[in-house]
Amino acid sequence: MRTTILGALCAVAMVTSANAAIKEEPITYTDGETTMKGFVVHDDASEAKRPGIVMVHEWWGITNHIHNEALNFAQKGYTVFIADMYGDAKTADNPKDAGALSGSVMKNTATMETRFKAARDLLAKQASVNPQRIGAIGYCFGGEVVLNMARAGADLAAVAGFHATLGLNTPAPAPGVVRAKILILNGAADPFVKREQYAALKKDFDAAKVDYRIIEYPGAVHAFTNPEATELGKKFNLPLRYDAKADQEATAEATKFFAADLQK
Repeated sequence: MRTTILGALCAVAMVTSANAAIKEEPITYTDGETTMKGFVVHDDASEAKRPGIVMVHEWWGITNHIHNEALNFAQKGYTVFIADMYGDAKTADNPKDAGALSGSVMKNTATMETRFKAARDLLAKQASVNPQRIGAIGYCFGGEVVLNMARAGADLAAVAGFHATLGLNTPAPAPGVVRAKILILNGAADPFVKREQYAALKKDFDAAKVDYRIIEYPGAVHAFTNPEATELGKKFNLPLRYDAKADQEATAEATKFFAADLQK
């Protein structure tokens, strides 16, 4: 589908320091006839081109957690585009609605692919981005999206999934199809990710000669990078819990991973 930028609104957030001015700009764009509302986050004080990262949200939609993660990676020298996978920046405040929104994307591979591509193409056109160095990060539902896109041969150099669900629905890749190096950062005690799913993913990636690494954090369950996860888990009786240690360690791993493959 053809992607068109409809316009950029005024900045909604600015974080300043001695050497950086991190700016967040909402951008309205389209995927076919669907209006999408994402955000570009970058250091506005620098005119240098830098690597870009497409960031895909959890099943709740674009929340404070995702805004904060984008800020964190922008401070590390990336231009981050927070992709809108639902359209009109829809969010959910309960599991039923979140499941319906995420399911509407995951059950339609074409929708997932065109919406991700719309975000990637928009990021590549940003003045602050080196279009030859683009990666992707996803959280939970978003982790599944970015892994699917890597499997489908998306033009990405590096892909990281945090507490990524692994009900992957793109075909097993042939050798040479996956361009990205892949890092999966999951909780070892996450009941949403089954051992047979890991086995299937490893089988596919080994057969396709994919460069990948899986790290599992002992005791960590689903959504361990989200500071709001513990409260949400209690509210909805779900196995969600923030884990500061796992969050710190996983972020450090992703930071090294992207520095090696996007900033080299």
